[in-house]
Amino acid sequence: MSAERKTLDERQQMTDLERLRHSCAHVMATAILRIWPDAQFAYGPPIETGFYYDFEMKHRITPDDFEKIEAEMKKIAKENQKFERRVISREEAKAMAESGRLGGLSERPGNPSRFKLDLIDKIPEGEEISCFQNGEFIDLCAGPHVGYTAKCKNVKLMSVSSSFYLGDESKGSLQRLYGTAFENKELLEQHLVRLEEAKKRDHRRLGRELHLFHIDEEVGQGLILWKPKGALIRRSLQDFITAELDKQGYSQVFTPHIGKLDLYRTSGHFPYYQESQYPAIAERDVLEKLADEDATCSQLINGLSDGTYEGYMLKPMNCPHHIKIFASEHRSYRDLPVRLAEFGTVYRWEQSGELGGMTRVRGFTQDDAHLFCTPDQVAEEVTKCLDLVKKVLGTLGMGDYRVRLSLRDPESDKYVGKAENWDKAENALRSAVQVLGVEYTEELGEAAFYGPKIDFVVKDVIGRDWQLGTVQVDYNLPERFKLSYIGADNTQHTPVMIHRAPFGSLERFTGLLIEHFEGKFPAWLAPEQVRVLPISEKTLETAEAVTAKLADAGIRVTIDRDSDKIGAKIRNARLERIPYMLVIGQREEEEGTVSVRHRDKDDLGSKPVDEFLAELKAEIAERRL
Repeated sequence: MSAERKTLDERQQMTDLERLRHSCAHVMATAILRIWPDAQFAYGPPIETGFYYDFEMKHRITPDDFEKIEAEMKKIAKENQKFERRVISREEAKAMAESGRLGGLSERPGNPSRFKLDLIDKIPEGEEISCFQNGEFIDLCAGPHVGYTAKCKNVKLMSVSSSFYLGDESKGSLQRLYGTAFENKELLEQHLVRLEEAKKRDHRRLGRELHLFHIDEEVGQGLILWKPKGALIRRSLQDFITAELDKQGYSQVFTPHIGKLDLYRTSGHFPYYQESQYPAIAERDVLEKLADEDATCSQLINGLSDGTYEGYMLKPMNCPHHIKIFASEHRSYRDLPVRLAEFGTVYRWEQSGELGGMTRVRGFTQDDAHLFCTPDQVAEEVTKCLDLVKKVLGTLGMGDYRVRLSLRDPESDKYVGKAENWDKAENALRSAVQVLGVEYTEELGEAAFYGPKIDFVVKDVIGRDWQLGTVQVDYNLPERFKLSYIGADNTQHTPVMIHRAPFGSLERFTGLLIEHFEGKFPAWLAPEQVRVLPISEKTLETAEAVTAKLADAGIRVTIDRDSDKIGAKIRNARLERIPYMLVIGQREEEEGTVSVRHRDKDDLGSKPVDEFLAELKAEIAERRL
């Protein structure tokens, strides 16, 4: 069973790997009960990375217990127990749960299976109730499973955490034990190697060690403090994309971090996006008036929601602000397309349990742009947007990606606008992605509430998927805001709006880059591109002159003035992932050269300073990897 109930038909749609992992969850439960017979089990579904089971018992599982549980699981696999399905009546199911038999190895007098009793009550009347048994373990379950436990031998327990029954904190805390499983030993070992590699590349650890960013509880969870070195990486990314935007005729704008609620009522972000937003901010005179009237919090919230009181919102999107910039002037078809770009910071309310370093935050900056064009210009503008995303990913060595075309679900009520406008937007994106000539999939129900979108899903160096750049075509917001331009026929027309963000979020994108490069950024992105290493105080003056020369040329360079031996200086620079080290001793001073060392390529020999500088400037200008 899972916390979110699926239909019987949905459960039968499991892949072979999901079926295996579901079966391994039952094997794990069997093993735990053999060791701790008092365990009360809730549900144990397969998930993307493996499986878990939620349960309650006196003993608190720790990683020290994993070896013992895994050993028992391997015994159960060797016993080759058959998974047998049995359909039972509601009365029989309740009787088995009350006796402690469901989710147990035998009847447990005085210890009824209370989670199973609750889950039985949640099964709709008339729906078939079934259980599965392997060996002595029997559990309320719709299946499906593999045939025998022998297939469940390539398993590994991964972690343990706390959880709440059905996600409800009021129902008490459970233990959640996670595991993973694969069809064979080789695939399992490959997965474990990837996980170890992911630990080495974890941007949270590297960000701390390399002094790139900081998250402080007094500032707030999910709010990133960019430290100087991290800010240099961000600035390099912004300079890169800005140069490309200048070539394509974009205009940069700046907008405030908040806007009136009515602005977001018109756009539809409020209330359509309400659950993902920070609460509305009431005006001071409204708060004072309500305080004088001894009004309740609910009166304030309801008044802000229904428009009785004026308020503001931390902006969840930049688009309404850009729309207002477009609408501030009279436009002719000759003025279009208008391309407005902004590194705009937005704010989303994420649950604290979903936050993670830079990749899942509450405040983030998008490399956002909105294009306003005629219907005839849509195809060309979308193609240019897609080409820009391709250029960004290609420059950063992220050529392994797929494209996802996210469409609306006609049966859902979460989308705004006319069906014919959605059809036009979806067809425009479909045509553009076909011209792009890359593998793509169509996913129903994944569109933004105002329009379909193309997302680039990038595979990193260890095989993980990340959703990055996005392009969206929108016929709806221009209508909601009554945007217009004068056409060639001298009448008013409604423009089409294109939303695009090649990086997506600078926070998330930088977090991904830290992991992609393992902190070893190419020279053009590295916060410190060169470190000058004088062998002793005797060559310090020459080293300072070299440092000044590089700095004057725009190179991000520092000098190591410590009294450490040169070997320690080189080691420290490598640990900090600095691309180039220039060693200056007495010989280099006499010859007017520097001894060049590379972070990964080691000793590159001695070169005149001007020669090294010219080579480095070319490497940076070409954004070599």
